[in-house]
Amino acid sequence: MFPDKSGCVPTLTIDLKQLRFAVATADAKSFSRAAVILNVKQITLSRRVQQLEDRLGVKLFERTTRGAEITQNGRPFIEQARRIVTDVDNLRTTARNVSYGLKGRIAVGYCSPLMSGNLRLAIWDYLTKFADVQFDGVEASLEKLFHGLQSHALDVAVAPIGFGEDGIISRRIWSERLYAVLPGDHVLAEKEQLYWQDMRWEVFVVPSGGLGPIFGNLIAGRLTQQGKRPNIIVQDTSLESVLSMVSAKRYISVATEASQGVSWTDVRFHEIHDPTGPARLEYALYWRKDNENPALQRFFKLIEERYPG
Repeated sequence: MFPDKSGCVPTLTIDLKQLRFAVATADAKSFSRAAVILNVKQITLSRRVQQLEDRLGVKLFERTTRGAEITQNGRPFIEQARRIVTDVDNLRTTARNVSYGLKGRIAVGYCSPLMSGNLRLAIWDYLTKFADVQFDGVEASLEKLFHGLQSHALDVAVAPIGFGEDGIISRRIWSERLYAVLPGDHVLAEKEQLYWQDMRWEVFVVPSGGLGPIFGNLIAGRLTQQGKRPNIIVQDTSLESVLSMVSAKRYISVATEASQGVSWTDVRFHEIHDPTGPARLEYALYWRKDNENPALQRFFKLIEERYPG
């Protein structure tokens, strides 16, 4: 295309429908067959292709009694047009999948290891059903989880129930049974039912991260109700290190049923009971009320289907 008298190059306007008509004609080698495939009138398709040729200044097809054949000059244009039409169709499919939550990204935070239990099963279901969604899992402290929600770094957090911040809403999802983590030969390991008051003279060790602070507060609350000031040691360490300390027969600890997936020599998990039944830790989903991520809505639906309570 050459500059006009003013020295400016005229703008060449081509719409997607013209490209689609030209590609269909090239594939069908006929204006009439292309019109049938696209479900349009032949006169409409022929006119739009002719307009495209006029704008390009290139004859794309030789019209014959047998149909339409691509010209030598038209071949490179048709191949480029085919790539554009395919790219636009793929773009539309991607956009539709993202809007339906079938593609995109979701960032889920949690404060307990993904060893076993409900959280692992829920995430496994999600990854299986929505394989094209990028899933980012983040294990962090409660403080960092809520900071991640407020800063939009996280879409949703799974954490014990009972926390709240401005702009954050929650929904209860499940509960997990609580267990005392004991040395294998500890006298409490032989009790048929273990209650909080049975552990009032023990020294507890909990990690400073993950669920450690929750367990520390839980132990303190339950034993204080029994009239005993608890002895709790907080260690800046991992769950595995806590289990090592327990196996050394110096301390005991507390964990959820999910932690039973960890295999450790000389350590026993014994279910704890409240007066009303098995002691449990309640969990909730936390998310920003202004989060409209479609992938998050899919996550909610999956959780509701698996844990309808």
